[in-house]
Amino acid sequence: MEYLPFDQRQPSSEYRNVLGNILKDGIEVPTRQGVGALTLMQQTMRFPLNQGFPLITERSVKAFWRKAIGELCAFINGATTMDEFAEFGCDWWGAWATPEKTIKKGIEPGTLGPGSYGGAFHDFPTAEGPGFDQFRHLVEQLRELPGDRTHFVSPWIPQYQIRGEGKLPRTTIAPCHGWVHVRVLGGRLHLHMFQRSGDVPVGVPSNIVQYAALTLMLEQLTGYPADTYYHTISDAHIYLDQKEAVETMLQREPLPFPTVHLTEAGRAVADIHDFRAEHFEVTDYQPHPGIRGIPVAT
Repeated sequence: MEYLPFDQRQPSSEYRNVLGNILKDGIEVPTRQGVGALTLMQQTMRFPLNQGFPLITERSVKAFWRKAIGELCAFINGATTMDEFAEFGCDWWGAWATPEKTIKKGIEPGTLGPGSYGGAFHDFPTAEGPGFDQFRHLVEQLRELPGDRTHFVSPWIPQYQIRGEGKLPRTTIAPCHGWVHVRVLGGRLHLHMFQRSGDVPVGVPSNIVQYAALTLMLEQLTGYPADTYYHTISDAHIYLDQKEAVETMLQREPLPFPTVHLTEAGRAVADIHDFRAEHFEVTDYQPHPGIRGIPVAT
């Protein structure tokens, strides 16, 4: 990745603008989680990667940014169980894999079910029988047909996401992120991630990290330099009990993004399934202090 020198980077206001837009124009709605939320549709952020890797600076995410990458690596490898997630250093899905959430959906406790991210990304059901590995195909197609507009990945298996009377979904949580469209334009890589639903104060910073990291993975595997990462949230929301933390972040000035590179071991990876969180290293990360105790809806 070719970054501008740190002192030449322009601070990004993309994330803080989304927070501000929701506070200003969001519509208050009830939620399944029991806490009301301010919701605003269709918010898009644009991150030119030469300006730095988009680790938000409005609060420090240094404590967990690698875990977010580990989670995406787990999904790419088809992980759906807590034991599989643990192998990738991902330890926060337990609340969605309890007997209370799984048994009523016919799913074994300790798993998110076959309709979750790992099932869709690695084992998408097909009429022919074997599951379809979307990310393996994505890399192959980018290498063979870089000019195509069809470099696309989806986390959504429709028949596993049904809800309503007499219908049984096959996952404990409907995928919120992971609709990925990649384009090679002018010999450079552009990646757009569409997100169905986004908890902007808590979840979205991790999602930004995950798919910006995916852009670097694809750069490594295809040889096309990473250019820009785009992030669209359809249902962008702030839970009402998060407003105080959001107001604190909005009082802080944005700061330049840091540098994230692949390690020497990461630069040797030739198969997308072999990437791990430890293959990424950060320097020049100088954010505002972290904010403890931002509520997480489950």
